[in-house]
Amino acid sequence: MNKNSKFAGAIYGAIAAACYGMNPLFALPLYSAHVGVNSVLFYRYALATLILGIWLKFFKKVHLRISRHEFLPLLTMGLIFSFSSYTLFKSYTYMDAGIASTILFIYPILVSLIMVMFFKEKLRFMTVVSIVLTTCGIALLYNGKEGQTLNLFGVFLVFLSALSYAIYITGVKNIPSIAKMNSDKMIFYVMLFGIIIYVYNLDFFAELQVMHSPVLWFYATALALLPTIISLAAMTSSIKIIGATPAAILGALEPVTAIFFGVVIFHEQLTVKICVGILTILAAVLIIILKKDSNAAAEPVKIEDETE
Repeated sequence: MNKNSKFAGAIYGAIAAACYGMNPLFALPLYSAHVGVNSVLFYRYALATLILGIWLKFFKKVHLRISRHEFLPLLTMGLIFSFSSYTLFKSYTYMDAGIASTILFIYPILVSLIMVMFFKEKLRFMTVVSIVLTTCGIALLYNGKEGQTLNLFGVFLVFLSALSYAIYITGVKNIPSIAKMNSDKMIFYVMLFGIIIYVYNLDFFAELQVMHSPVLWFYATALALLPTIISLAAMTSSIKIIGATPAAILGALEPVTAIFFGVVIFHEQLTVKICVGILTILAAVLIIILKKDSNAAAEPVKIEDETE
């Protein structure tokens, strides 16, 4: 692999992480306009599915039909991924979005634990070290806002979000029927089936809030494009070029981006204690990522190209 390819892969990974960190940037203004969590996420998933579906069908000419063997795994993964989004966005109503996004970044550690418990991977010493560091990092964040403790229910919601995302990652990697599926096609169905949660929560559209302002539609569309479609597509490209491990390392920009926007735009508090907690959590996650099998980093992900 030449230097230009590595640089391009790194750029894709940075774009993916930075875009995903923009979730609060577009979600919080919708909350301020009194648009509820379920309505926000419904518009996010519906617009993302519509935009990606049109792009894949009419521009990339991707074959979107799925078999009956693929339906149930895709439905399950879509619901799990959507639940991860719901719990994360719900946590924003209980705690600073930047802190929530930082705690979310424990998901690689949870992936490692799931692989140890259910797929018989060896529990390494550095995994234990990273868990201890993560616990210490969260404890540092616990008293981070004006002497007040973080809302425990908010922390619990973020943990559920991280756990759901970890289950989603391990499921996609280990379910044979979708492991080799075209990544864009898989993303399309994950978002499509993910809408089910919000249709149910909104009492089958009876409680869906209509956004009358063009500004609110802008935020909803930006939420569908940047932290959803572009982030997922850029991460896939990064993994294919430089491998999963370097791409995951670049994911450390996710909470950094969220903290940045939270402080600069939403005037969230940034103290030395919060900074130390953030760095401690990121250090714990990087230990897990860097100790992965080096062969996995060098091996590109093989994704089928399904076109009509």
